[in-house]
Amino acid sequence: MPEPRLATALKDTAIAVQAELDRLIPLPATAEARVHEAMRYALFAGGKRLRPFLVLASADLFSVPRPDALRVAAAMEMVHTYSLVHDDLPAMDDDDLRRGKPTCHRQFDEATAILAGDALQAMAFQVLAESETDPDPAIRMELVRTFARAAGADGMVGGQMIDLQAGNVTYDLDQITRLQNLKTGALISWSVEAGAILGRATPAERSALAAFGLEIGLAFQIADDLLDVEGDAASMGKAVAKDADAGKATFITILGIEGARNTAAELVENAVARLDLFGEKAFLLRDIARYIIERRS
Repeated sequence: MPEPRLATALKDTAIAVQAELDRLIPLPATAEARVHEAMRYALFAGGKRLRPFLVLASADLFSVPRPDALRVAAAMEMVHTYSLVHDDLPAMDDDDLRRGKPTCHRQFDEATAILAGDALQAMAFQVLAESETDPDPAIRMELVRTFARAAGADGMVGGQMIDLQAGNVTYDLDQITRLQNLKTGALISWSVEAGAILGRATPAERSALAAFGLEIGLAFQIADDLLDVEGDAASMGKAVAKDADAGKATFITILGIEGARNTAAELVENAVARLDLFGEKAFLLRDIARYIIERRS
């Protein structure tokens, strides 16, 4: 369990982001309502809301108005959720369970799940581009530009492409690290950097936060790899041991369990050190970085 102050902040974030998503994606009484229903099903199925939390915690360093930061946090959760919906499809990981519930394509159907993912991605960029997110069009453009890169072929999608080939290729540590920097790290890094963009941070501040995000992104993935080996489907809310069954190389297969744990701990300490220039204001980012490798789901 996270420390009390972090647990409270995570709970408050989840409630606020849920309310913002509910406001941004209502359920219309029109013919296309089924895709909205599927979008909402995937969004409200649960989850830690880690990435929105990072957006809000980094934005707080620069006293960004909470309504602005919440819009960006919601956009982040839309893209993360779209990636999970598509990741679970039969053409990808073919999963039946996500966050302890039937995956979107099982609850609805494959075509509806694909459309729901498409619509979530499009809605995220619509939210970022709207003037309510920030009055300065240059800031909105920078959010859109950097988010598109983090989510696309040079980021998450590129990492997923590499991962799809992993069962047929033997990757070394450098290749696995690059895969996960793209697949997982790019969006986590952007979540932290987004607060800096909204906050008109200096180049040094923005660089430090982006690097912090990339390092905790790797640590997060190592923790996931450990849970895939040591966890169970009931506590994880999804299938486990899938990488091993597919013959994929992971941080565990390359480093071993203790080596992976040590690497994750080192990544977190390096990441935390990058927050020194923010002083005590960055306490929530420090707390979440350490919690990432202690979690059990």
